[in-house]
Parts: sequence; structure tokens; C-alpha cells
Amino acid sequence: MNAIVLAVIGIFIFALGYRFYSKFVAEKIFKLDPNYVTPAHKFKDGVDFVPTNKFVLWGHHFTSVAGAAPILGPAIAVYWGWLPAVLWVVLGTVFAAGVHDFGTLALSVRNKGQSVGTLAHRLIGQRGKILFLFIILILVLMVNAVFAWVIANLFISFPASVLPVFIQIPLALWIGHAVYKRNKKMLVPSLVALAVMYITAIVSSQVSFLQIDLVRYMGGEEGAGLFGLGAISTAFFIWIAILMIYVYIASTLPVWKLLQPRDFINSHQLIVGLGILYLGLLFTNPQITAPISNPDANVSWFPLLFITIACGAISGFHGLVSSGTSSKQLDKETDARFVGYLGAVGEGILALVSIIAVITFFPNREAFFATYSSFQAASGAGLGTFIQGASQLAEGLLIPASVAATIVSIIVVSFAATTLDTSVRLMRYIISELGVEYKVPSLEKKHVATTIAVVASAALVLLPEGPNGFGSGGYLLWPLFGTSNQLLAGISLLLVSIWLKRLGRSYVITIVPMIFLMFMTLWAMFQQVFLQWAWYADSPNTLLFVFGSIIFVFTLWIILTAIQALMNPRGTGISELDLD
Repeated sequence: MNAIVLAVIGIFIFALGYRFYSKFVAEKIFKLDPNYVTPAHKFKDGVDFVPTNKFVLWGHHFTSVAGAAPILGPAIAVYWGWLPAVLWVVLGTVFAAGVHDFGTLALSVRNKGQSVGTLAHRLIGQRGKILFLFIILILVLMVNAVFAWVIANLFISFPASVLPVFIQIPLALWIGHAVYKRNKKMLVPSLVALAVMYITAIVSSQVSFLQIDLVRYMGGEEGAGLFGLGAISTAFFIWIAILMIYVYIASTLPVWKLLQPRDFINSHQLIVGLGILYLGLLFTNPQITAPISNPDANVSWFPLLFITIACGAISGFHGLVSSGTSSKQLDKETDARFVGYLGAVGEGILALVSIIAVITFFPNREAFFATYSSFQAASGAGLGTFIQGASQLAEGLLIPASVAATIVSIIVVSFAATTLDTSVRLMRYIISELGVEYKVPSLEKKHVATTIAVVASAALVLLPEGPNGFGSGGYLLWPLFGTSNQLLAGISLLLVSIWLKRLGRSYVITIVPMIFLMFMTLWAMFQQVFLQWAWYADSPNTLLFVFGSIIFVFTLWIILTAIQALMNPRGTGISELDLD
């Protein structure tokens, strides 16, 4: 089959979903009001609550939710064949992810910009809120560990990408100052910044002196590092330390200084990156060489497909961003459709091209199965295969392979870094909320909460021993990240359903994907936690078993509490103001 046909069908369905389905949801279900005073205006503080142009906010929102997950998950899931992966990415985005991201944003905007974790108190009671906050805390902690692990490994594998990524930081600070202190427009400066980044990428990919290669500085892969570690492990440790220092600073700065302008630059990266890949697809006109399905898979796709492709279809982390940061910056309530639903569509388009890059990379089916010989092999090869496949598509535009690989890795790192510091900011919010709940005033302080978030994240990515040696935490946590992420999405959809029911509106659009998602995820999680990772299994894993058991039990508890709230016609105390 020709890959262009697959891309056209997928994008056409995405366009229909945004044009018609999201409009129906906005007008008939959420009933967005252009005159409603959003929290960004009502609580404007210049730090977290900042009214923002919808295009700038879309850039922040999309790049915060994208990260590496919509690339990595689909690139792994094609192990079961490209058709199941494509169907879930396309249909899951239109009917589940778009509604989830849009719904959590609308819910938060109508409730003072509060996060879904805080709103759980009003919707399902105090006990449900505490359980939900702990699940969210564990999830964002895993997000921090996984994405820090991804970035550090990409810096080691693609050293030419380091300098362009670092250059983006001062450029973003300059743009933030120009826009918010000197009333300049953001578009032109952000395009200039992007041009500087990509010129740097082209030069650094050709000039080894500009490639910040820590492993080479220590004598190569066999060289000696620090603290008795090898060169690769030492490089990994140094990059994690640098990343943690960066996210500490980035997550405590006002959003207009770094987060918004950097994310706007990254939104252009999305457009440029997708443009390169899809135009490259047109010029190379590749055939799909991967199988449509894999009947000999050693692991069943049902239900694991629906947790392997997390952010590519639906992700609970998106709801945290929608209700944690984006809702505090929404200028008009009607912008929620553009920011929330179209943000999910953007992620779906990225996941689709990730699939296409992988399934057209191999010269034949035998080569595909040589790399994707098992689910474990697919998990290890997915990200690298995407970068190689994306570079192959970019070569169709006469971009040299080394430059293409550098640009693709820059895009992945930029998205992952955006997700990382947004996640640390969200973790700080949650720790502060728990401090209020348990009357620990020190936890309410910004720098105390941020320090706890950063230290815990660094420990989780560095300390666990695993198959990749030192710093295996992110690799080990990836299987649990998918399940907990999907469970969080299901719980968020359940909260939106309760909210809609209290408003007297139809909640079919949220409850149906919630039931499907919960069924698949709980089933998959039960298999993993109690049949694969428990101490009595063939391959026990204490780290995943402990984290997974806590999340599984807490989720069941929340579901039972939420069902009671859903069946209660009188609700649990949402004020009339919140129902406006």
C-alpha cells in the first residue's frame, strides 16, 4: 500500500473531527460563552494567570502535551501491524483525546482555573480528591523520569542537537521580554529564533567541534568517566544533572518569561517538522513495507495496544496540562475548542507520521521483523527507528541524512523538554495542594515544593538498576507510564461526565470513551502488575509492582466513589457560580 494514501485518509478524518464533531461538542455540550470572564482575566497575576493569544497558547499547550510519547508509543505499537495502530491513533484522537483535552480545559475554566485533581473534591468528595492527587503525583513523577531519560539519551546519541537546543533558551527569554515588556508581536521574533536554531543545527551536524559530545571528551564509549562510572554513564549523569537544574529554574519562572515563548517557537518546530516529513512523504512516495498485522506476535495487542499508544491517541497527562496551566492562560472561553481539541488533533497528526516513518523505513518485511522480532525488541528500537525513518523521509527534500537526523532529534528533545518542565511545574502545584490539605505550610512554598519535585525525579531516573545499567529508571518505568497515563485519562473523563450530568447536559460523549478506556487499561494493568511484575511471577519487578499496585487500588477506589457521585442527583457541593 502507498503511504501517501494512508496519510491523506488519516488527515481527512482529523479535519472532519475538528470541523464538525468539536463544533458540536463546543456548541451543544459545553456551550462555550465568548463573554464569560476566564480565570486568566479574573485572577490575572502575571505569573501563572496570564491572558494569552489563542495561537500562542495553542503552541504552549501542544508542545507541553506532545513530548516524545506520541512518537515513541506508535513507533513501538507497529509491532502488532500498522492497521491497529493507525485505527486507534485516528479514531482515538477524534472521539476520545479531543473530547478529553477539550473537556478538562472547559471544566477548569468554569471552576477558577483549578486542576482536575483539586476539582475532584467537589465532584467526588474529599477522599476521592486525595486519592486522585496521589495518582497524579505518581504519574508526573514518572513523566519527569521518563522524559529526562529520553532527553539525556538523545543528547548522547545525537550530540549535534545539543547546541541548537541550548540556544533556544536565551532566544525564548529575549522574546518573552520583547513581547510582555515592550509590547512587541511574538510571531516574527519566534520565526527568527527558529531560523537561528536550524542554522545552528545544520552547521553543528557538519562541524564536529560544535557537537557537545561528552562521551567523546572522555575517550569514547570504552573511556573512563567519573565516580567509577564509564564514559556513557557519566555523560548520562551529567545531562540529568543539567536538566534538573534547568527544569527547576524554568518551572519557577513566570510563564511569560520562558515557557510561553519557548513553546511558541516549538509550535513552529511542529509545523516545520511535520511539513518536512509530509512533504518528504510526497516526494519519496514510499510503499508500506511493514505488515498490516502481526499474527505471530509474542504479546497480544489486545488490550496492550491501548496503553502502548498513550499520548498518540489519548493521555491523562493532557488533562493535567489543560487544567493545570492552559486554563489559567485562556483569553476567551471559546478559544478552548481551538486550544484543547485542536491540540489533540495536532498530536494525532504527529503520531500518524511517526507510524508512517517507521513502516516505510525498512526495505522489506523481513527487515522489519529482524528489528521488531518481539515486543521487547520493538520497545528498545522504536525511538531510534523513528528518527532513522523520519530522516529517510526528509532526504526526499534533498536534506542530508546527518542534518535530517539532527533536526528530528532537536524536535523530539524540544517537545520532551517542554513536557518535562511543565510536568515539574504541575508537580509543584500538587505538592503545594497536599501541603494545604495536610497542614504542612513549608510544602506550600514554591521553592520547597519544586526542590522536592526535582530531587525525587532525579532519584527515580538515576537510582534503579536495570538492563541499561546506571540510570535505567526511565526505561523501566515506560510500561507503567502507559497504563497509569490512560487510567488518569479515564478518571478525568469520569469527572467531566459528572460535571456535565450536574449541569443537566448529555454526557454520552465522555462516558462512552471513559468506559472503553477504563476497561482496556484496567485489564492490561492487572495483567502487568499481578501476572508479570509480582514477586511470584517469572520476571518480578519490585519497582513496577509497588507503583502499579498503589495506582491500581487507588483507581478502583476512585471509580467506586465516582460512580456513587454520578448516581447522586444532588451532587456533592458544586456551587451555582461554578455551573454558570
